[in-house]
Parts: sequence; C-alpha cells; structure tokens
Amino acid sequence: MTYTGQVRVGGPADTRDAGGLVITKIAVGPMSNNSYLLRCAATGEQALIDAADDAPRLLELIAAGARGDGTAGDGAAENGELARVITTHRHHDHVQALAQIVEATGAQTVAGEDDADDLPVPVDVRVRTGDRVPVGSSELEVIGVVGHTPGSIVLAYHEPGGISHLFTGDSLFPGGVGHTSTPEDFTALINDVESRIFARFGDDTWFYPGHGDDSTLGAERASLPQWRARGW
Repeated sequence: MTYTGQVRVGGPADTRDAGGLVITKIAVGPMSNNSYLLRCAATGEQALIDAADDAPRLLELIAAGARGDGTAGDGAAENGELARVITTHRHHDHVQALAQIVEATGAQTVAGEDDADDLPVPVDVRVRTGDRVPVGSSELEVIGVVGHTPGSIVLAYHEPGGISHLFTGDSLFPGGVGHTSTPEDFTALINDVESRIFARFGDDTWFYPGHGDDSTLGAERASLPQWRARGW
C-alpha cells in the first residue's frame, strides 16, 4: 500500500520503505502523538523516535519490526530488539512511555543536550547539531532547532540516491512552526527553521511531525513569510 502518513490513535500504523530505512509511523495517547519506529533494512537494528505514550502498543510495534512485518497486533507480543530511543524534546506528552520502553528493551537513550536533564530517565547520549545517531548501517543527522524547547532536535535521514526525511518533533508542522511561549522564542524558532531546514533541504524533502499529518518542505516553503509576519 502507498504510504500516506495519516494515522489515528487506535488505528493501524503506516509504513514506508525509505531506501536504507523502513519507517513506521503510529499515533498514540490522548494528544495523538506520533511515534516513529526506524528499522535498518540491512541489519534489522531499530530505533524509536519519541516514546510518547501507550508502551504496550509501542512494544508490539517494536516486536513486529524485529520480525520484519511492520505491523502491530492486537495482543501482547514478544519484545523485539531496539537499539535506542531518541527523544525530540522534553515535553511530557512525548516521553510518557519512555521509562517503560527503556526498562523493557534496555535501549540506549538519546536526546538534545539542553533538554536531557528534564527527561524521566537518564540520557546515555546527549547530542547537538552535527552529531550522528546510527540506525544499523544508516544514520540520522542531528539538527538543533531552538525555540519550542531549548534542546529540541530535528533528525535528518538522507535516503541513498533519494530524498531527505526529517523527523521534526514539535518544531515544524504543516502550516507553521511549533508553539512558543515568548516572542523571543518564536524568533529563535522561525530563524532556525528557515536557516537550518528550509535553506538546506530541497522541496521534495518529506517531514514527519510530532502530531498530525506529514508534509513536504515544498508544500510549506511559500508560507514562511506569512508565518513570520503573524508571529506563530
């Protein structure tokens, strides 16, 4: 089936083959958070982006990924191998299943340096812009995007011979940047989104936000001046 990125809480996950990585998206929790399971096509190693909520459901997904079928069943499943859990930012709705997932899998924890101390588990690897996070024989580039939180990160996967994929947490959505608390935070966020994301990546770049549907940079680029002018 064609990947759409349209998922709902309680509904099925959606999976796409992105060259070296298989990307599975699922919606969990009362705030309909997106969690993303990445599986290296060559080695089978897995990483989870944002253990947001509903640990049993995420563990089913991890087990399904370890089997290579990319599905999550209705009942309990044996835990699959998970190398690491990467947290895009410190907000509570993105980490409610983090402790349970780490306890169940022994996965390494990864988060932005300036958010790491506010997570509910110790962070094994603290990252900043330019760092790389492996997923088997593939890797994710870390891009710091300040404003939604001080340590928010975007994770970029560059598909061999194909497009780039960005996991943007709550820093970028279809229709605008993420919530900010002050005008200064908004300015920091829109500046980083423009300079570190839109200025670097092409229109065919696909991005996966922390809530809701995906989009491409091309679909959003023309709206950047409007976002800056309205201040949110």
